[in-house]
Amino acid sequence: MTLHTFDLLQPIKTRLDNIEISNSKQAELLCRLIPASCPFAREIKFFNHVIAQIPPLCKLNPLYEQLMGLRFRALCYLAECEEQTTNELTNNALAFIWIK
Repeated sequence: MTLHTFDLLQPIKTRLDNIEISNSKQAELLCRLIPASCPFAREIKFFNHVIAQIPPLCKLNPLYEQLMGLRFRALCYLAECEEQTTNELTNNALAFIWIK
């Protein structure tokens, strides 16, 4: 007998995995909205001594992997755009120098 599990979040996970980054404004927005590190991890200090530590809770989020993947794709898109812009500027500058 096999046990089948049903993941209610699978359609959302699939949709997040299938988001394509198509422009730099979209990529910048995603990078601003999705934090790079867990915002919930905290140290509670009393007179500069740590008395309690709240661990990061992000890995408990069932969509954590998809959100980190989406943020990574947005960062890669921005890096690729920057590289293309830099190459175009360099080529234009070299062409200008060559013409002179």
